[in-house]
This record gives sequence, structure tokens and C-alpha cells, in this order.
Amino acid sequence: MAALRLVLAVLGAALAASGANAQTYPSKPITILVPAAPGGVTDIVARALGQKLTEAWGQQVVIENKSGANNQIAAETAAKAAPDGYTLFLTAEATFVINPLLYKKLRYDPEKDFTPVTGLVSINHALIAAPSLAAKDTKDVIALAKAKPGELTYGTFGIGSTGHLNMALLEKMTGIKLVGVQYKGATPALTDVMAGHIAMMFISTSSAVEPAKAGKVKILGIGSPKRIASLPDVPAIAESVPGFEARSWFGLFAPAGLPKDVLAKLNGEIKRIYADPAFQEKFLAPYLYEPMVTSPEEFAAFIKADAAKWQDVIKAANVVVEQ
Repeated sequence: MAALRLVLAVLGAALAASGANAQTYPSKPITILVPAAPGGVTDIVARALGQKLTEAWGQQVVIENKSGANNQIAAETAAKAAPDGYTLFLTAEATFVINPLLYKKLRYDPEKDFTPVTGLVSINHALIAAPSLAAKDTKDVIALAKAKPGELTYGTFGIGSTGHLNMALLEKMTGIKLVGVQYKGATPALTDVMAGHIAMMFISTSSAVEPAKAGKVKILGIGSPKRIASLPDVPAIAESVPGFEARSWFGLFAPAGLPKDVLAKLNGEIKRIYADPAFQEKFLAPYLYEPMVTSPEEFAAFIKADAAKWQDVIKAANVVVEQ
């Protein structure tokens, strides 16, 4: 009987401590690690979220930029942090979907080292082309590529980048063969598309709008499942290639072992933030971001499905990176 009372007491204390976690969290500043330099999409998403969490909870949310090694430096730092909700990790899909498929060794274990909190936003990619390319949509590109196999060029911002893998997916789904030209970033690749040195590339839709308005490039298609409201005259690539999607997503993670009540509090507050029409108008609409806030369980399942999709693409394209 004494042993039973002891077990019940321990369980009661544990439950009380768990409840206290959510009631007192956060009681000090929170750090969100970002694996990219200031000013990029990941940083913009993190700072918008950090500002709203600071306003909601009265505790400062600090954004710490730790770029390098294809997101691995920040991921490793986050993985080793205490699982108390005071160190979070905001990153794009490469960290948990692409890197594990490309690298034999990582500085972190994407499955064991983290707790998925929620997805945040997704960004559609656009297939853009030089004005001189004799194509008005994706169907024309496919016809050109089949008529001249191995001659159409495209720019990427690195092996295994979204710009590279989106084209590999297009090749896989259509049977065409294109020639990739690797650049050190999206900007120099875009410059060469505008100059007509290379035929086309994938880039975020928001980055494609201004050059298209200026007549420097033309948008052949959007990587969303259907047309988007802001560009109703631009076809979805899926209209020519059923099932095709090209997008990036960004999500929030915590170190493995995050208490469930803290996880629920984080997830619930982020859902409230993203449901606010004022936040959507100020932050989502101008960048053409689409919200993808979910439960932790839904987010984990989404990551698993996304990894399966890209595993097939990377295998078919024989994408290899040097370590």
C-alpha cells in the first residue's frame, strides 16, 4: 500500500509539473534559430512570428541567424538545446526533407532530434522564361524539349536546390530532358534568364512578379495545384502536367522531448496568430504566402509524405552532392 501511495504521489507531482509548464511558459525570452541570413524568406517568416508571439506573451522573442552547411549548423544547435520551449527552430523543407536524401551524414537526426510544432507558410514557385523563348506556357516548353532533346537550358541555385529539384520533377513527370546550369544563387541565375543566356528557371512566384511586369521575363506557369487569385491569367503547371506541384514550405520545430502542454500552447497561439485577418493582410498577402498551420501530428505526416515524393525524384534524377 505504501508503494502504491508513493507511485501515485510521483505521478501526481509529474502531472502537476506538466500543468505548471503551460501555465508559466514562457517566463523568459525565447530564441528562434533561423538557418539563413537576415532578409531572406526564412528570416522574414521568423521575425513576423516572433513579433506576434512577443506581443501575445510579453516575453521577448529573439531571432538568431545561423546560416551555413545547408541549414545543418542551425539544426545541430537546435537539436542540442534543452527541450523546454525556449529554443525553437524555424526552417524550410530542405532541412527535414531534402538534406536527409542528399547527404549520407548529417549533423542532426531529422526524426529523433526534433518535435514538429506546426507548418507555417508555403510559397508557390513559378516557371519563368527568357522573353525570347518561343513558349507561352508549360505545354509549349514540353513540346520544345521533345523536339530538341537535351538543348533547352535552365538555371538552378545549386545541386539539390528547389530550382534544381523542381526541374527534375518536371523531367520525371513529362519524360523530357533539359540541361541544368548551376549558379551560386537565384539572383545570378535570374539575371541570365533575363539576358537570354539560359532559357528558364524556377523561382518563387513573388520574386517573378516584378520582372514579369517589366517585361524582362515571362511566367509560363505556377507550381500550385490550381491558378492563384493574384495571377488569374497565369496557368497552373498542373493544367499541362496533372499532379505537378512546385512549392517551398516553412515550419517550426523544437528539440525532441518538448513537454506536450508547452507544445499545445505554442501550436494554439500560432494558430490564433495566423487566423487573424490583419496578420494575413499585412504579412501573408504581400508576399503571396499561403498559410499551412496544422496540428503537430498533421505536420509530421505531411513531412513524411513530402520526403517520399522527393525521394523518388532524387533517385530518378540521380542527384548527388559532394561531402
